[in-house]
Amino acid sequence: MVNPDDVRNVVGIIGNFISFGLFLSPLPTFLTIIRKRDVEEFVPDPYLATFLNCALWVFYGLPVVHPNSILVATINGTGLAIEAAYLSIFFAFAPRPKRAKMLCVLAVELAFIAAVVAGVVHGVHTHEKRSLVVGCLCVFFGTLMYASPLTVMKKVIVTQSVEYMPFTLSFVSFLNGICWTTYALIRFDIFITIPNGMGTLLGLVQLILYFCYYGSTPKSSGTMTTGMELPVKAGDGDNI
Repeated sequence: MVNPDDVRNVVGIIGNFISFGLFLSPLPTFLTIIRKRDVEEFVPDPYLATFLNCALWVFYGLPVVHPNSILVATINGTGLAIEAAYLSIFFAFAPRPKRAKMLCVLAVELAFIAAVVAGVVHGVHTHEKRSLVVGCLCVFFGTLMYASPLTVMKKVIVTQSVEYMPFTLSFVSFLNGICWTTYALIRFDIFITIPNGMGTLLGLVQLILYFCYYGSTPKSSGTMTTGMELPVKAGDGDNI
């Protein structure tokens, strides 16, 4: 008889690999920034949001909060390191006003994370309650982060062009959502199920839009900017 925990671990490992690929998806953008030594019109907001999301999911996946979820912590720990690298590159080449704004947001995020960790560890004394508190925060901030593809999807509908919604990224995002939703359902975890179920749905809608508008003659919608990456869903595996 197949052990559900073994299946869950296999699915989680597959999810780690898929999520790792998603975390690396903005790499061409940052190689361009390094080559040109200029952040141009790119903004750090998606990476700041993903940094916070990953940090919360790392905490959620630790045994002190939610036992038997170490695969959630590992992939989001990897994502946290990658997002930190992206933010460092952005900071190195951004003009002073953007640097100042970025540092302020990052300082608030770090203070918030520290407050959450201290409050949960010292003020909440059971795994169930800790999972509830941290899980709700993960779902809330993950939902805000996952809302950004709606902007890209609207642009696709308005312009009738899929130029700013790459098929590969949409497809891998869809696979990532399915993988982590499956992981969450094997040993039901509502906090992982909600954001990844949402990610699966958004990924499916993106694929439908892609096939609806692929090859269509684009309509003008004014100035369009590049560099719009979809946020990562990792274990939200984030994304977790």
